[in-house]
Amino acid sequence: MIRFLSRRVVSGILTLLAISAIMFLLFYVAPNDPARTIAGVQATNDQVELVRERLGLDLPIVERYLLYMGGLLTGDLGYSFYNQQPVLESIVQRLPETASIAVGGLALALLIGVGIGIGAARRPGSLRDRLSTVFVLSGLSVPTFVVGLLLLYVLFFQLTVLGLPIFPAAGYVDLTENPLEWARHLLLPWITVGFVSAATYARLTRSQLAGVLGEDYIRTARAKGLAERSVVYKHGMRSALTPVVTQVSLDIAVLLGGLVVTEQIFGINGIGRLAIQSVNRGDQPVIIGTMLLASLFVVLSSILVDIVYAALDSRVRVK
Repeated sequence: MIRFLSRRVVSGILTLLAISAIMFLLFYVAPNDPARTIAGVQATNDQVELVRERLGLDLPIVERYLLYMGGLLTGDLGYSFYNQQPVLESIVQRLPETASIAVGGLALALLIGVGIGIGAARRPGSLRDRLSTVFVLSGLSVPTFVVGLLLLYVLFFQLTVLGLPIFPAAGYVDLTENPLEWARHLLLPWITVGFVSAATYARLTRSQLAGVLGEDYIRTARAKGLAERSVVYKHGMRSALTPVVTQVSLDIAVLLGGLVVTEQIFGINGIGRLAIQSVNRGDQPVIIGTMLLASLFVVLSSILVDIVYAALDSRVRVK
């Protein structure tokens, strides 16, 4: 198990190094000039050169790359071109807001999606199954921004007009400051993320569990007189959850990497909004930092899934 885990960790580190090198080269050959963007369109060439020198953009590419990689290996992501704030500090400041949406939305998606999938798989062809199909198609078809805007219109605007300002339109309250207000401000973002993701979990759970419930060992368990709940949850779900676990790991990585649309709609200053602002400003260090963070979450989630699989199936460890 230790040797298996070591191979996965080394592979993850090499992947991150390759991604960081590719991102550096992509930004180096990009046609936009960060110095010109920061100095302004009315700046003279001398002023642009001063900005370029201050940012270290006048150094040879090899030297810039060595400084860049040296900083990454020591945990230094550099400084923002826009406000000279450390990139890592900017990301860490906004991580709680993104993590709050991601964890709450994913928990809601699992609760709803897996529950709907189990109900549909237990009664194939029933009204419950057909309704679950409608839910899945709706969740997979409707874009995230449409869900968010509909929630704002119905649960914020219409309720406010009726004198029931239950849900705030935007903003974030820290969990340590006021847990109730924290949940109230995040409820609409949670529903937005949860609705879209729940459709995927419902589809995966329904298709996998329906197939498992037709296996011989399930029929044997039923023939022995086991309760249907025990057959479904104790025997069936253990085999059916493999793709769900994989999807959860991918969703965690993607959600923690930045919820661009959701954060923009609800005015939450998370990592996704930071990435959008950095792109608009041409702030290369922050863009690279947010992309590296997303890549890190993907690699860590992949390693976590490998560990879970290895613990459940010893055959995985010999690969």
